[in-house]
Amino acid sequence: MTRNDTSTRGGNAVEVRGLVKQFGGPTGTRALDGVDLDVREGTVLGVLGPNGAGKTTLVRILSTLIRPDAGTARVAGFDVLTQPRQLRRAIGLTGQYASVDEKLSGFENLYMIGRLLDLSRKESRSRAAELLERFSLTEAAKRPSGQYSGGMRRRLDLAASMIGRPAVLYLDEPTTGLDPRTRNEVWEEVQRMVGAGSTVLLTTQYMEEAEQLAQELTVIDRGRVIAGGRVAELKAKVGGRTLQVRPADRAELPRMAGALAQADLDGVAGATVDAAEGVVNVPIVSDAQLTAVVRLLGERGFAIAGISTHLPSLDEVFLAITGQKTSTPADEKSDELQEVAA
Repeated sequence: MTRNDTSTRGGNAVEVRGLVKQFGGPTGTRALDGVDLDVREGTVLGVLGPNGAGKTTLVRILSTLIRPDAGTARVAGFDVLTQPRQLRRAIGLTGQYASVDEKLSGFENLYMIGRLLDLSRKESRSRAAELLERFSLTEAAKRPSGQYSGGMRRRLDLAASMIGRPAVLYLDEPTTGLDPRTRNEVWEEVQRMVGAGSTVLLTTQYMEEAEQLAQELTVIDRGRVIAGGRVAELKAKVGGRTLQVRPADRAELPRMAGALAQADLDGVAGATVDAAEGVVNVPIVSDAQLTAVVRLLGERGFAIAGISTHLPSLDEVFLAITGQKTSTPADEKSDELQEVAA
């Protein structure tokens, strides 16, 4: 699965400037503290952040569920404060918890939402059947959704947010609690929608999900945007690359690391031995340093079985930028509920 190439699309589907939201009065919690954000049309923007960073508050404002205290935001060309009715017709939202009518069947839930969005009876039925099949819910289509498992209700909720083919789709922790197969189905549907022109704002605690879906990332901490850019750009900012050298003879690992340390090459922070993997790890920040390391090892007569370079993982990037480890989805839910309730 590969991310869609949307580099030719222009304009912003979402524009946020100076967004502020405080809960609990003057001495309360400032959930958003002057957030600026742009989401290009036809792309996926991943919004990352530690517990209580303000991600769900941002989504709630952009979907007109709560009002900001200051700042402006436009979605699909509509102002969140002055044009809420028009904006709601252009968006889809999947929150952290499934919100379906448990007395209605899966089909009835989707059909009802289609009709509320002014789809014709025929189109509502067709779209409902299409999404039920896409999310592997066809066999349960006539059963009350209250009888669905948690994962099935989550999939139905995702289908409901997509039934009107929204111009902008908000996915707030969309795959929490889903099995890997269903998670892949969700990813494929998101990519299909983006390919058809939709724009997605995704909040997630799964680094794999962010890296798989998002063209760009924004990191929020304590209500402020602290970093942003493409995945590769963020990785490059926090530590460059690691060169992994695998000697033909594992016994040479200590001597190889020692040779690099004694050579005192410019810009090479040091070499460490990973005996389990049978490699020497060398942090580097430029192609010239990489070339110098390889040349040195050749001159010292080391037989090399393999060489590879690795950027830091997205988890490592998150930790370096925020100073916090990625939290579990359960922790994030609890914290965001406290934030909204404040």
